[in-house]
Amino acid sequence: MPRNSILIAVFVLLGHLAGANAQPMPDPARGELLYTNHCGACHNSYVHWRDKRLARNWKLLLAEVRRWQNYSGLGWSNDDVMAVASYLNTLYYHYPMAD
Repeated sequence: MPRNSILIAVFVLLGHLAGANAQPMPDPARGELLYTNHCGACHNSYVHWRDKRLARNWKLLLAEVRRWQNYSGLGWSNDDVMAVASYLNTLYYHYPMAD
């Protein structure tokens, strides 16, 4: 096998291995669905724009979504929490998303 073909095969393999460890992007559409079905009855847009909101950055937004889903007994996965936080961040907050 020519040397170039071996190098290409190695790079392709490494690319697949790197992608296997990557975190999936949160799904804002799933976040919207979860938020609408489980949170929308009590929350309106005012709760996200009030002066005394607790979610003042991405990390605190994640903490608030996690706290309220625990309080409500929803049993969401980390992916669900990320999806809802991503949806809210896209719609209202626009915080930089930290790793």
